[in-house]
Amino acid sequence: MKRLVILGGGESGVGTALLGKEKGFDVFVSDKGKIKDKYKEVLIHNEIEWEDEKHSEEKILNADIVMKSPGIPDKAPLVKQIREKGILLVSEIEFAAKYTKATIVGITGSNGKTTTATLTHYILKQELEVGLAGNIGDSFAKQILEEDYQNYVLEISSFQLDDIIDFKPHIAVITNITPDHLDRYDYKFENYIASKFRITMNQTKDDYLIYDADDEVINNHLKQHPIQSKLLPFSLIRTIENGAYLKDNNIIITIDNNQIIMPTTNLALEGKHNIKNAMAASTAAHLLKIRKQTIRECLENFQGVEHRLEHVLKINKVQYINDSKATNVNSTYYALESMDAPTVWIVGGVDKGNNYEELFPFVNEKVKAIICLGVDNEKLFKTFGNMVDVIVETQFMNEAVKIAYKIAEAGDNVLLSPACASFDLFENYEDRGRQFKNAVRNL
Repeated sequence: MKRLVILGGGESGVGTALLGKEKGFDVFVSDKGKIKDKYKEVLIHNEIEWEDEKHSEEKILNADIVMKSPGIPDKAPLVKQIREKGILLVSEIEFAAKYTKATIVGITGSNGKTTTATLTHYILKQELEVGLAGNIGDSFAKQILEEDYQNYVLEISSFQLDDIIDFKPHIAVITNITPDHLDRYDYKFENYIASKFRITMNQTKDDYLIYDADDEVINNHLKQHPIQSKLLPFSLIRTIENGAYLKDNNIIITIDNNQIIMPTTNLALEGKHNIKNAMAASTAAHLLKIRKQTIRECLENFQGVEHRLEHVLKINKVQYINDSKATNVNSTYYALESMDAPTVWIVGGVDKGNNYEELFPFVNEKVKAIICLGVDNEKLFKTFGNMVDVIVETQFMNEAVKIAYKIAEAGDNVLLSPACASFDLFENYEDRGRQFKNAVRNL
């Protein structure tokens, strides 16, 4: 009986444990932190051995295969020991994909991947059996065990791609690549780029890569490292023969001389970046033979993702917007770009080596006040202190919202778009977004 050890007792870990048990592995789950009660109950109910608040090396280093949570870095001493012993180390998507024959649409990128994955799933589910997993929703492994859909849309992070071996999506999407998580890649941008491109590493000429042709990082990488798959670029600025482009406010998608034209005037999602997300999702749907009319209707009806430029409430003619999912600078760039009124900007958290320079034009033009919400706000003060009349700091969400309420005037926006990770004052970006929404509702 092969031994499967799982590091991390969260959604992906417990899903993998269930699938592993079903496939005849001797399963052990180990978490250095506390395992949430809801996950403990599942493990106990399924008679799967587990431990938390420690890693017992003697129970881990006798594994045949280890699945590690994407949150555990390669530099962790235990991970180094596992590699030194030559034990196979994989991510959940690598482990689970072996047990399905489904068609997989894999979506990665620094920004836009959740919106693109959710939108793609929304379109496909109108006509196909399809699951949504990866970095989002129920674990991929658990869905293969319980649903075994014929198609999956997976939102995949670079951390999950770092531990794939044979994983191969039929359709891969790279939304864009901007510096993020460099702390996990020895502060080398090229390592992070290579990590994203692992999504294509097992693809053949029968598979597809959909990507942003306006992204120089992606273009340069493709020039230097040609790949096997068929390329379907999308662009807002140039004409694309095979792929998608924008012309006179219409999205034009061409695949093998088969063309769809879709007006963008009725897109439910606002902003240029969302036209790109719509192009990527529509191209994938077109490849999977979804009817043009269905794709059009979905783009007009899709309301977006929670914590992503989510309009919360209007109070005294001030619009409060929750963009807590903006955990990097490029994400906040899109948010500020789409602001069409003077904005009180709530920013801050765990800085991953951010360079805020690309935000300067928007801050000068649109931001009237900045509220810094983090444990250490020194860099924000240094960077933006001279650009706005008002810059203040706080450690509490409800206080940040109250200050914003005092500063904002009729017609303004109050935008939570942190550009940073959330782990200093909050459990995760969802917790941060919910606290914002609750504080706004309590005004």
